[in-house]
Amino acid sequence: MTISDKPMNEENPAPPARLTLRRPDDWHVHLRDGAILASVVNYTARQFARAIVMPNLNPPVTTVAAAKGYRDRILAAVEPGLAFEPLMTCYLTDTIDAGEIERGFADGVFTACKLYPAHATTNSDHGVTDIQKIHRVLDVMQRIGMPLLIHGEVTDRHVDIFDREAVFIDRILAKLITDFPALKVVFEHITTADAVTFVEACGPNLAATITPHHLRINRNAMFEGGIRPHHYCLPVAKRESHRLALRRAATSGSPKFFLGTDSAPHSITQKESACGCAGIFNAPFAIESYAMTFEEEGVLHRLEGFASEHGPAFYGLAPNSDKIILERWPVNVPAKLVEASEDFIPFHAGETLPWRFLGLARS
Repeated sequence: MTISDKPMNEENPAPPARLTLRRPDDWHVHLRDGAILASVVNYTARQFARAIVMPNLNPPVTTVAAAKGYRDRILAAVEPGLAFEPLMTCYLTDTIDAGEIERGFADGVFTACKLYPAHATTNSDHGVTDIQKIHRVLDVMQRIGMPLLIHGEVTDRHVDIFDREAVFIDRILAKLITDFPALKVVFEHITTADAVTFVEACGPNLAATITPHHLRINRNAMFEGGIRPHHYCLPVAKRESHRLALRRAATSGSPKFFLGTDSAPHSITQKESACGCAGIFNAPFAIESYAMTFEEEGVLHRLEGFASEHGPAFYGLAPNSDKIILERWPVNVPAKLVEASEDFIPFHAGETLPWRFLGLARS
């Protein structure tokens, strides 16, 4: 990663810093399907070379054929000239076929499997009701080296929503790590100091992704002057102490933490309703948001590891060879984006960010 100054001229009297870093990957993103897919996928493809694509469509992606079809639709929607590789995942159910998973992994169709506890989040109705029901699948995944991606929350109604991640660690994740010590596990979109501590204490087979929004907002953001549905996501943002723990982990340089946006677009009408959808659409300005956080923490030099190196290393993939350029120049985030004839509110809407994405560096 390099930081340089741009030559001055009459229109640019001050030399803005330019940040060149290895092209990053997004290790957790929702690209949706249909018209929305065609509208949102290029926000991801312009910045990221690869992305782990979530399988919670309706119906979910549970077969090799479904994953191939979805991958083809994603690639067809990518702008010509953009090099982008969607990495497909299999949605685990109580009755998932272990043979189908092994075949999909061997054929290079499935990169990982996703565990949604039933009813934990959007389109998770078909998720796993009891981890013991998929032990045979986990045995296979451990044997073939296939990563397990976890939405780490319990769904018991009597458990406070702000405690569900911590309870999941105590009740389910700790035992899973013990029962399957060679299984590679990604604890996705962590939101608590409890998760940070647990990941740090475990061996190298457990890692975690952290979103840009959980580094920026705490739970107060959902209630500032009224209900703020565009800051509602699952897992929900937690107390300020947890946000600070996430910032410490993300910017620490530890290879156990890496970039995963969990960008999850929903239209304004879907968000601003009597039962609004969970999800924050952060893809349009994702890398700029991360850069702002790392600069605030005084460790901009560690952004490349978090964004571009730790994830590939964990997944056993080569890091990207191409590079992107960010420029220290104010960028105004629009109040809304119109996509597929619907309005969407991007993360940081109405704010001015200090870094702007310029695109790929010329070789």
